[in-house]
Amino acid sequence: MIHARRLGEKASSDPAGVEAEVRGVIALAERAKDPEALALALRALALVHRFRWEQADASRLVDRAIGLAVRHGLRFAEAEIRATRAVVRQDRGDIAGARRDVAAARAALARAGGGATDERARLDSSLELQLAVIAQNAGRHREAEARYRALAERPFLSEGVALRVANNLALVLAARGAYVAALAASERAVAVATAQGPAVAAMARQTHAWIVVRQGRLAEGMAELDEVAAAYERAGIPLGEYDIELADAMADLRLLPEAIAAARSGVDEFAAAGTWLMWVEAQVRLARLHLAAGEPRLAAELAAEVAARAGAQRRAAWTDRARLVEVEARLGLGEPAGSDAASARRAAGRFERSGDLADAAHAYLVAGRAALATGRPAAARTALAAAGRIAARGPLLLRVRGRLSLATAARIDGDGAAAVRQAGAGLRDLAVHRDRLPTMELRALASGHGAELGEIGLAELLRDGTPAQTLRWMERTRAAAVLARLPVVEAEHGADDGRAEVAPWRLAASGVRSVPAGESPAPRGGVPPTARSGAQVVWAEPPGLAQLRAGLDGRVLVETGLCEGRYVAVVVRLRGARVVDLGPRAAVEEPLQALVFALRRLASPRSSAAAQAARVNAEARLRVLRDVLVAPLGVRPDDELVVAPVGPLHGVPWSALHDGPVSLAPSATAWLATAGTATPPRPGATVLVAGPGLAGAQEEVDALAAVHPGARLFGAADSRVAPVSAALASADLAHLACHGVPRADNPMFSSLVLADGAVTVQELHRAGVAPRRLVLASCHSGADVAYAGDEVLGFVSAMLARGTAGVVANIAAVPDVEVVDLMVGLHRRLAAGDTMARALHAARGGIDARTPAGFVNWCTFSAHGAA
Repeated sequence: MIHARRLGEKASSDPAGVEAEVRGVIALAERAKDPEALALALRALALVHRFRWEQADASRLVDRAIGLAVRHGLRFAEAEIRATRAVVRQDRGDIAGARRDVAAARAALARAGGGATDERARLDSSLELQLAVIAQNAGRHREAEARYRALAERPFLSEGVALRVANNLALVLAARGAYVAALAASERAVAVATAQGPAVAAMARQTHAWIVVRQGRLAEGMAELDEVAAAYERAGIPLGEYDIELADAMADLRLLPEAIAAARSGVDEFAAAGTWLMWVEAQVRLARLHLAAGEPRLAAELAAEVAARAGAQRRAAWTDRARLVEVEARLGLGEPAGSDAASARRAAGRFERSGDLADAAHAYLVAGRAALATGRPAAARTALAAAGRIAARGPLLLRVRGRLSLATAARIDGDGAAAVRQAGAGLRDLAVHRDRLPTMELRALASGHGAELGEIGLAELLRDGTPAQTLRWMERTRAAAVLARLPVVEAEHGADDGRAEVAPWRLAASGVRSVPAGESPAPRGGVPPTARSGAQVVWAEPPGLAQLRAGLDGRVLVETGLCEGRYVAVVVRLRGARVVDLGPRAAVEEPLQALVFALRRLASPRSSAAAQAARVNAEARLRVLRDVLVAPLGVRPDDELVVAPVGPLHGVPWSALHDGPVSLAPSATAWLATAGTATPPRPGATVLVAGPGLAGAQEEVDALAAVHPGARLFGAADSRVAPVSAALASADLAHLACHGVPRADNPMFSSLVLADGAVTVQELHRAGVAPRRLVLASCHSGADVAYAGDEVLGFVSAMLARGTAGVVANIAAVPDVEVVDLMVGLHRRLAAGDTMARALHAARGGIDARTPAGFVNWCTFSAHGAA
């Protein structure tokens, strides 16, 4: 009996390690016909099953144990076992049943005779812990915190109860934004848990990692979550709780597909195990993520389902969270209900009273938006002000949301200047968060948190600001990831062929990651390679008009923006600057989509008739785009343009829309950086690379070798990753005639195919590979992907971020053999000293654009940067 009770204590900390011993005690107790030992051993086995989420088995065993205790009048054992059943019932979402078990356990304990004082105190503390957990799961955080603090002062606490008090107190403190105190409590829990066993140690580490992520230390928290996953797997514990913590972290990183996959995994695992308490929490996360991913209808369906189950569990806080998703979904669909604002405001009040700052601020923001959508600006103003007030006490990303609330409230008041100030403050906070992230893609994705702030500021400045102020704001809200100077990572040398392998590490965590086709995901437990230097924090003031004009040296800057469904542009000439309205999104995006389709058909036409039809279609769409995007600018035909596109405009063939030279850049600041880093050519430092399996690639580099005597030439058979990467890193001019494999879902994993395999954009970027000038003759090499927050990722932006000063690339598939003439013309002008933009302009003028292939090449290549 004593052994069975001790195994029950150990079952929660090392379920896999005690199972065989527990089963042995059950067999021994059955042979000895000892009901108390048998009941306690069955309880221990139920806890083993509970930690493996085998809830049906846990329920069956604990019910049998209670039956034994009741039949034989074992009051103290009955109280112990009912306390365990309260835990199991909570897991299954039966909160009322858990409360009944706690009450029945206390009654049994009162009727039990004898028993040591310390044993009775420990059991009573365990029952009090269950009431605190019930309050916490119901969202009554102030009540839960008070119960945990009182419990922590009690004598005779078991190690298991002491651990859970510290761990759960840490979670409650984090929910109200007290991160320093939360981490202190969590570190106490980790210290206790480490001595108890692997299962509880993993649980305590998971809480610590979650708090670190919530505090904004994302890379550190993700690395710790990765270690937690490995610990769970070693302990034989399902990963559902890990999955939903991972989903939270991925959402903060704006990795929405990965976050949805992680949340879905948790939902499915909880449902299969019958762990309905945690299923509710996972399903709410999943609904929120689908809402953030632009799927309001699906989000509403998921939220309605979970609201019903949360209501049945009498968990008002989770019901409120689900109902808020429904309100947001209706707002997203343009179908707000008259009661939505009041419903969200009541939920916000309940969250605020319970001490849940993040949910309270979010609910007030939703209430404000709902009131605004239903024509009640005064109510909206009150709710938004409350959101801003609460968020000011929270972590960094919550403060960004608070700034959004206050900026929206200022717009309701008609105070545009205040709206711009609040939006600017939020963007500065976001810059701090972004600069903590370890990779270019995570920084670009993080900018999405500020997309609404950027649009608010732009709308106000378009209404009341000057062209200079408008341009300055545009520069603050775009391409921040390109401007960061991230650390160069040491290459890891692996295979005997000498290829330098840089692991495709995106996050120091997570089995949910994207990797290039044909590669295996890095195993859990991976960590980032050692960096040579720290990243520079970038929040510098954008250049003024005088600095821009000096750098442009007679060129005309055209910086585009998107605001409230319309494209605009700021045009900066040697004298004067003005803002131009370019029209609604559809007027640009519909002909652009049709043009891309026509160019795809022209690249490999099925017949001459099909080619002719595609050509007519493409020319018509080019005329429309020229009329919409270039004609309103008022530039002269021979002006040299510097264009900073936004969103889908990165996919526009700008060189085909204007008669003069054109160079592109993610922003004016980024373009000026390429002008400032341009250095005189280094004679002989030219690298020409042909990739395998590409018709005309070898012919192309052979023809270019005649233009560049002394160039280093890599033929299709010897263009291996390691030597090519090393050569590119020190090249003045590089030319890559290789197959390109675009990845629209994750452009940093787009790749170039070389003789011994593919090299990804991320590998080159992290290794610091950046020739001064680069020509990418592969298909889709210039098709960088635009993200929320006016960020852009892909081959071109990655090279510019590393210091490349000029790139020529294309936005579509190109005919392989026919591109040789264009490339030879381009390199002749480069050898004569032209910039990329002027060399490409001259080369385009020398090709026969009457043929389908010539027309595609004439349309799709663009120059980027100043060199």
